[in-house]
Amino acid sequence: MTGEKKKKKRLNRSILLAKKIIIKDGGTPQGIGEPSVYHAVVVIFLEFFAWGLLTTPMLAVLHQTFPQHTFLMNGLIHGVKGLLSFLSAPLIGALSDVWGRKSFLLLTVFFTCAPIPLMKISPWWYFAVISMSGVFAVTFSVIFAYVADITQEHERSTAYGLVSATFAASLVTSPAIGAYLSVTYGDTLVVILATAVALLDICFILVAVPESLPEKMRPASWGAPISWEQADPFASLRKVGQDSTVLLICITVFLSYLPEAGQYSSFFLYLRQVIRFTSETVAAFIAVVGILSILAQTVVLGMLMRSIGNKNTILLGLGFQILQLAWYGFGSQPWMMWAAGAVAAMSSITFPAISAIVSRNADPDQQGVVQGMITGIRGLCNGLGPALYGFVFYLFHVELTDTDVPPALSSRTPSAIIPGPPFLFGACSVLLSLLVALFIPEHTGPGMRPGAYKKHSNGAQSHSHSPQGSGAEGKEPLLEDSSV
Repeated sequence: MTGEKKKKKRLNRSILLAKKIIIKDGGTPQGIGEPSVYHAVVVIFLEFFAWGLLTTPMLAVLHQTFPQHTFLMNGLIHGVKGLLSFLSAPLIGALSDVWGRKSFLLLTVFFTCAPIPLMKISPWWYFAVISMSGVFAVTFSVIFAYVADITQEHERSTAYGLVSATFAASLVTSPAIGAYLSVTYGDTLVVILATAVALLDICFILVAVPESLPEKMRPASWGAPISWEQADPFASLRKVGQDSTVLLICITVFLSYLPEAGQYSSFFLYLRQVIRFTSETVAAFIAVVGILSILAQTVVLGMLMRSIGNKNTILLGLGFQILQLAWYGFGSQPWMMWAAGAVAAMSSITFPAISAIVSRNADPDQQGVVQGMITGIRGLCNGLGPALYGFVFYLFHVELTDTDVPPALSSRTPSAIIPGPPFLFGACSVLLSLLVALFIPEHTGPGMRPGAYKKHSNGAQSHSHSPQGSGAEGKEPLLEDSSV
């Protein structure tokens, strides 16, 4: 018992120290202005812009480091990262519900970008740190919880669409810029620039991002314990099974994001070697699809949510994804890839619509937990997807390991009826996802919300609810405290 008391005292001292670092002495949260969606947008843009710059150099370093079975090793690296992300996402989400979002934004962005400078220092350490960075590579989980803190329910889908569109916007120009600088000045300059952008993102969080979670929405004490049940990803998956709505949403996310994750890991190289795009055409393709995705996730998403509702927007997005993957699978001409890319942009409305329906059915003090659960499933897909695609390419003898040969000489089955077999497997997976999503209810009652079974009976958690108490339980979980 004495040892436990000492541990608790040390933990409380650490918590108070962390609180002093994050909160100024006067008790005013650090940051510029009131918390807004634009703070979240800048954080996401800078993080993924830095990684987008490395698109071309990373393929070269990957092939140089693993000349044999390049994409199988790529799948293994991303598999370890995805598994760690799956394991850690619920804990990060639960901790951010207690300690606030800003500190965990800083933590996740720092560790996600930590491997960047190692690309030129030591490729082996670079890939090792990428694998290990999965423990904290859950920025989207914290960002979506941040957005949920500062928006009301009817605004949330638009805000999530803006955040997702920013991810697309970060990839509009960064791969082309990185490819140009790599050819003109070498990979070292690209790595230095990406590192500088990542440092800028970290500084922006430290200086400009205000805390979004109101103090009264947190537990009464920073010493409030986080139970193992909240942090255990498998426990949260078991909880998912107790609620039919959350179970349906999670299965939909898994089946739809699994092929997307695999596609993201290998598609640009597939365009280069099998469809015979030039490097310039690949960069232009990324830019055009990125711009169309921005329009889809801002203008189109908002109109669809208002006109046909949340659930039908998800179904429409999944329908576009099936069409896109089937077109990629059967397409053998460049114009087919361009047409399928336009459809892919429309399919990007699915995830923000899913995030909105998840957020709407969660209590305000549980936004980090539920977003962490969804991000954890996506992390698992990020591990399984690349390995699955690489294995299917291998089974069908579509060789993707040699990045040095000209596109015209790349290996390909001469009379292949299906140029891209993994994409057809992906289309079948998304079709199953669409069938599951048909059973998701458009409106969920308070008793069905994930937060209803995520709350615990300990004293600290009982103080974390909004002051309205039981009167708020009968309402939709609007964030009355969104104005900090």
